[in-house]
Amino acid sequence: MLRRSLENRDAQTRQLQDAVTNVEKHFGELCQIFAAYVRKTARLRDKADLLVNEINVYASTETPKLKQGLKTFADEFAKLQDYRQAEVERLEAKVVEPLKAYGTIVKMKRAETELQRATMDAARTTRHLEETIDSFEKQKIKDIKTIFSEFITIEMLFHGKALEVYTAAYQNIQKIDEEEDLEVFRNSLYPPDYSSRLDIVRANSKSPLQRSLSAKCVSGTGQVSTCRLRKDQQIEDDEEDEDLDVTEEEN
Repeated sequence: MLRRSLENRDAQTRQLQDAVTNVEKHFGELCQIFAAYVRKTARLRDKADLLVNEINVYASTETPKLKQGLKTFADEFAKLQDYRQAEVERLEAKVVEPLKAYGTIVKMKRAETELQRATMDAARTTRHLEETIDSFEKQKIKDIKTIFSEFITIEMLFHGKALEVYTAAYQNIQKIDEEEDLEVFRNSLYPPDYSSRLDIVRANSKSPLQRSLSAKCVSGTGQVSTCRLRKDQQIEDDEEDEDLDVTEEEN
């Protein structure tokens, strides 16, 4: 009877130790990977902050509507990084830290097992080991449900906010008026005084004869008519002189 009790105790002790070792191994791996996930998310937030700064710098050099659209996008994207920061903090507190705590829990269970074996008889030890194994498994399952539920909730909250922010950002980008900005750009190529300066350049590039002819043409229709009248009068005077010469010869 005593031998069987000792065998049962040893079997239960090994079972508890195996369960504790299994949790220690896999919870340790999960903790490291979740911690790396959080660090990657934090680095993504930092890169996004750099992107926001660069978009704002570039936007300040652009045409009005494009500038407004880019700055609005940058504001929305910066807001998303605030949500990402909250995501990082929650994951650290609700996922990583509880997994880290299992390192302490494992050490305590091992110590408890060894203490029971050293201080109790076989029958009592067997009963206590059963209770310890049952309690450990129950707590482990509960903690796993809690940790993974927290992870899912945190990620759903972030991605829900991300969908709202990206939807607003997309709509603002689509509102950029391409034609209006293109017109602004075209006008920027030709300053307001461009036409007057072009006329001055053209005038200065003419030869003296061209400038003289231009001046005469600019003088108007009245002067042109006067020139024609003078020319017609001169022709009539010449004709009269010719007629007078012919008359004198006949006489």
